[in-house]
Amino acid sequence: MAGGKGSRLYPYSAVLPKPLMPIGDVPVLEVLLRQLGRAGVTEAYLAVNHLRHLIEAFFGDGTRIGVKLNYSVEDKPLGTAGPIAAVLDRLGDDFVMTNGDLLTTMDIGEMIRFHRNRRAVATVGVYPREVKIDFGLIEVDPDMRMTTYREKPNYPHLVSMGVYVLNAAPLQNLIERDTYLDMPDLLQRLMVTGEVHCFRSDCFWLDIGRPDDFARAQELYEKDPQAFLGPPA
Repeated sequence: MAGGKGSRLYPYSAVLPKPLMPIGDVPVLEVLLRQLGRAGVTEAYLAVNHLRHLIEAFFGDGTRIGVKLNYSVEDKPLGTAGPIAAVLDRLGDDFVMTNGDLLTTMDIGEMIRFHRNRRAVATVGVYPREVKIDFGLIEVDPDMRMTTYREKPNYPHLVSMGVYVLNAAPLQNLIERDTYLDMPDLLQRLMVTGEVHCFRSDCFWLDIGRPDDFARAQELYEKDPQAFLGPPA
């Protein structure tokens, strides 16, 4: 998915589409495509819209990075899942779908094997995060008597990494062309048809959508590029 406007990264994203934002000396989308290639992916479809001519000009047909690239143009925003409908008949039985603006060291090949071993209709890559409350949290009963006081608690959660492995068959009846659909809604529909699994690994992950996260991604990548790109060929 490479069609978003990247509004949280404005004004940078007014000049470059978010998938072309550089991490070290390569765009973040190139890092991701090379990881997909190492996982055995030979062909990918890029759903493009905002500044798509720059993405197409940079990546071309994908020969340089070893993954055949095709482009699916959104004439209007279709959400984080809606663009699948336009290419669903070309994706095979199982396929990987990712956001085009994430940085991770996750082994995508391992996630694919996890998905197939469990015969899941969908597998979601998840990552642990903590939400910190900066105030003393008070709970009360219906009569406003205090029942609990927790000083600045932390709440651990699993969040979606924006990496999915999906089975194509059930999607035929769940998505429509040119219809807006986000991944949370699609996953809710898939849970009715079969098992949706979550894949968690000991890895690094970051969504570069905010300037602070983008700066952190730069720092971490420059320290160890091979952790993301793999060993030199």
